[in-house]
Amino acid sequence: MNIVVAGGGKVGGELIQQLTQEGHSVTVIDVSASRIEEMNGQYDVMGYVGNCATLQVMQDAQVEKADLLIATTASDEQNLLACLLARKMGAKHTIARVRDPQYVGQMEFLAEELGLSMYVNPEYSAASEIFRLLRFPSAQKLEVFAGGRVEIVEVTLPEGSGLTGIPLRDLPRTFGAHILVCAVQRGDEVCIPKGDFVIRDGDRISITAEPNEMTRVFKKWGLLRKKVDNVMLVGGGLISYYLGRMLCGIGAGTMIVERDEARCRELCEQLPAATIIQGDGTDHELLGEVGIHNMDGVVALTGSDEENIILGMYADSLGEARKVVVKVNNGNLVRLGERAGLESVLSPKHITANMILRYVRGMSNSLDSNVEALHSICSGQVEALEFSVGRQADGVAGIPLKDLKLRRDLLLACIIRAGRAIIPGGSDVIRQGDHVLVVTTAEGLNDLTDILE
Repeated sequence: MNIVVAGGGKVGGELIQQLTQEGHSVTVIDVSASRIEEMNGQYDVMGYVGNCATLQVMQDAQVEKADLLIATTASDEQNLLACLLARKMGAKHTIARVRDPQYVGQMEFLAEELGLSMYVNPEYSAASEIFRLLRFPSAQKLEVFAGGRVEIVEVTLPEGSGLTGIPLRDLPRTFGAHILVCAVQRGDEVCIPKGDFVIRDGDRISITAEPNEMTRVFKKWGLLRKKVDNVMLVGGGLISYYLGRMLCGIGAGTMIVERDEARCRELCEQLPAATIIQGDGTDHELLGEVGIHNMDGVVALTGSDEENIILGMYADSLGEARKVVVKVNNGNLVRLGERAGLESVLSPKHITANMILRYVRGMSNSLDSNVEALHSICSGQVEALEFSVGRQADGVAGIPLKDLKLRRDLLLACIIRAGRAIIPGGSDVIRQGDHVLVVTTAEGLNDLTDILE
């Protein structure tokens, strides 16, 4: 497709990388000449220097011919205006990044009035993902599919887990569990395992199951952790605001540590049920004084990736079984944090880019077989995709799975039929109306028929 990305910052850069890898024709607009030069050097893109909210720049970039414009500049208003201009000029679809909490309650209205195809809020999306992890602290990462009917949970098996030496095909019988291990990360190596794969303590495994079944299995394995009742958020930015609102909404004790006095005052007004502490969140003495040892969860959300990693390591070293979540934007530092032993490291730009990429793939697909959800697991080395099965899934629907010639680098993890999750066996078939969860190390799967060799 012909895609225009307005804004080449963190989210824009991540999108440009993924969109060019998938073969789309990408044009970039940014006010920074050096950033455009950098993008031209790294990727096969057309670049234009200027303000994306001005008609002349948009005409220069030929936005009227675009299948999609994605506005990801630092200004919400500029993004909304760019999308409005693009629609008036003839662009088929528009996506705007909108971060300001003041706009949250009126985004449905704005989307309809401005003709937005989609709007994304990176901080809100990141807060939602952290909230899910705090609600199920046993998970290092948790992704939801089929409207919450199916989950993929990542967990590292501790020493003495009792699962070592058991082939994956025997797990359901051994533990009476309706689950599927759909990916395994062992060190830096990631694989889509077969039934004879034997897991070891220390492996990071991704498990597919229904939410209730997931809880039951974790309890059987001795991996179910105490729920999080008291949480400390270090850093008082937008993610902390959104997450604090969610936590206060369920009655969880919420403390936010923020060094800026003016921001503390704002948070006091916005989150009256939370405890706001003014101070340096990297000061271990301060954290001890305000009770980090008594917290069930600690979330590092400062503006510095390095500070967040160090803070996460400190919280993890205190010994008690608390949930530690760390926000990191630099992709290289995400892996560094995981190698340092941090169990839950997430990147808002990755979350946002994946949401937009899912929409782009949906546009690329046929009307009858679409990507409904897309998430990265195993440190971004594996994709989990949810497909809806329409009328034209020829060569896939109605055929027993054992008779399909599937690609070797993927696994059919789950079939959702009439609201029920089915862990598939060789005799199961895909039917029209199903939702199918596919886990793969391949990139660029756009249609359900792409699962075939």
